[in-house]
Amino acid sequence: MASLQTWNPYYLALYFGARAFTNTLGSLEIVGTENIPAGACVFAANHVSHLDPPLVGSCIPREIHFLARKTLFANPVLGHIIARANAIPVDLEKGMEVGTFKRLRHLAASGESTLIFPEGTRSASGEMGDAKGGTGMLACSMSLTVVPVRVFGAYDLLPRGSRLPVPGARVSVVFGRPLKPADFDPGKKHPDRYLEATKVIMEAIAALPEPERAIA
Repeated sequence: MASLQTWNPYYLALYFGARAFTNTLGSLEIVGTENIPAGACVFAANHVSHLDPPLVGSCIPREIHFLARKTLFANPVLGHIIARANAIPVDLEKGMEVGTFKRLRHLAASGESTLIFPEGTRSASGEMGDAKGGTGMLACSMSLTVVPVRVFGAYDLLPRGSRLPVPGARVSVVFGRPLKPADFDPGKKHPDRYLEATKVIMEAIAALPEPERAIA
């Protein structure tokens, strides 16, 4: 896998910190990086742990942007760090606001990619939940390629509600075949265009298999 090219110290800290954290307390396997296209795209992943954003980012060999819950920015220290590590605040109650959408459009036009969690919030059980329509809206309206990503094992390492990690988890991040707009966009005349697109994207994420592990 190509090495990361960035001078952003905040991004580098989260990038290598997430990988070191996972490999120290468990193990990390990355599969399918050959599916990551050049240029702007949307990485759409399931969401099972606080670890997911920096973890998935640490598996992508270039600097990307993240959508993050707006309330995280209320903490002055955390907010300062994640804002400078390319996190973009999103209000989960209001959904994607005009300003956020314009910022994402500008990033895509500049060749930048964004990581989105279609479920909007972390799973309480580790299983995939229902998705919102924001991912489909973004991908359809900007005609962006979507890379489905599935995270396995992060819930076991740092589950929702836990203040401390649980050592020994085997974590995998799997990148699937890129989806072109024609693969998920039902067209402007479809009454539930964005939800339908998000449904197809979520099905692609769910279909990604967990890597087989060699028996020690």
